[in-house]
Amino acid sequence: MDHKDRVSLYIPLDEKLISVWSRYARVAFLPKEVDISMWQQYLNQGVNENAWDFLCERLVQLQFPIRQGISQTAVYRAATKQGVDVSNWPEASGLILEQPEDLELRIHQSLAGTIPVLIPATRADFCALVQALTKRNEPVPIPDSMGACMVAGYNNWDRIRTYRREWLAADPQRTPADWPQAFRELIPQKHLYQDRFIILSRGPYSNVAAGALGLAEDEWLSLSLQIRLEHECAHYFTKRVFGVIRQHVHDELLADYAGIVAANGRYRADWFLRFMGLENYPHYRPGARLENYLEPAWRQEPVFTEVKQVVVRAAHNLERFDHTLPGQERDESLQAAVLCGLASIGLDQLAATKGPALLAEKVCVWQEVILDSQPTAVSASTNETEPTVPSFA
Repeated sequence: MDHKDRVSLYIPLDEKLISVWSRYARVAFLPKEVDISMWQQYLNQGVNENAWDFLCERLVQLQFPIRQGISQTAVYRAATKQGVDVSNWPEASGLILEQPEDLELRIHQSLAGTIPVLIPATRADFCALVQALTKRNEPVPIPDSMGACMVAGYNNWDRIRTYRREWLAADPQRTPADWPQAFRELIPQKHLYQDRFIILSRGPYSNVAAGALGLAEDEWLSLSLQIRLEHECAHYFTKRVFGVIRQHVHDELLADYAGIVAANGRYRADWFLRFMGLENYPHYRPGARLENYLEPAWRQEPVFTEVKQVVVRAAHNLERFDHTLPGQERDESLQAAVLCGLASIGLDQLAATKGPALLAEKVCVWQEVILDSQPTAVSASTNETEPTVPSFA
């Protein structure tokens, strides 16, 4: 296997992603995926009450502790699979957090749509929430490298109960005896009761110390939260547009790009390479993030040397491209076009000498697609519809 074959094998070109442009012509105006009106009520109510206490009454998993085997108990199954009220049952003793009063709930507007975000105060509280809401309250170890969790397909029994009340009230002839049939008809309509939300930790991003970036501790923790949030939202964006979220360094480059630009105003290759453990390239810092996205065989020489080289070159070419774009306050259509452009070329293509030019071409194509799908046409006599990405001739 020669060098080119190895890089193509380990750094996929993602040709499938390139072929979906026409299918997602309205990428900048993605339709609402889930109804977050219930979460907006949670947020509004939480302003006047303790958000944790309010959520505990509505998200059934928060009514149970983390305990080995609890997901197999009759009470737990009744609560999570049937929506039975178990608030007065001794087994439902509640999830224990270190600082429940400091749990923060946000409603975040992302390129992929509006999404609720839960931000616990401590690392232990983050792990407890992830275990409760994604591991059925079982004490499954949460990797130290995990700083965020996207919860999808969450069955919100509070929404189901609200739907039941509204369904009964809509027709005086309906009775509780009619509900089982209505419930069976509701089950296929997942958008009416399933939620998607993000759980974020507050620690330093990629476990990088503030001093390593020349920043104060408080400033770096604030930036870390912003990077982590936009990183997860970038994955959400690619999931909605391209139908895929992968554990792949290409996807991580894209998602970290979104996070770094949101936090810093411009992309910084040195930040990304430090996050990956390549700040002293060609040396790699063992235990850093890069190895999380590589198969064991990819970490063996000489392949690992080639992978590191491609990642470093791609990061620097991405920085070169980004520095041709406007600084602060980039509009959403440009942000969407850049993410789609990044998803439309392979990592080895971005790492090549003409990588910045190729990316600029892809971004221009996406800008035209997005602008053509604008609900209100802009006069051709203005320059507002012209792509803002320069040529790399």
